[in-house]
Amino acid sequence: MYAGKIGTGFDHATLHSLHQRLFGIEQDTSPFVRGQIHHEAGTRWARPQLVAEIGFSEWTRDGKLRRPRYIGLRTDKDPDEVIREMPCNRWPIMRSPLLVPTGW
Repeated sequence: MYAGKIGTGFDHATLHSLHQRLFGIEQDTSPFVRGQIHHEAGTRWARPQLVAEIGFSEWTRDGKLRRPRYIGLRTDKDPDEVIREMPCNRWPIMRSPLLVPTGW
């Protein structure tokens, strides 16, 4: 599933390492058999053997990630286990007023 481009979270060493790993598993055609396949000039395909963790704020209405950032490769997860996840809310809604000690 194409979910947008990731443009941050990489340093030079990370980009070099990812390039080497992806070059080794490159293929001529898309590995996807369902869903919308993204075709853009210069698109290159790889066998789905790596899992990257991508942080993001939310899904857009057209199914893309908003403010995506590369976090790292996941060696503990198989590509077949990957699902479309929803972002977690870091700031839970307070259901009661904040209690502040007297004298503050």
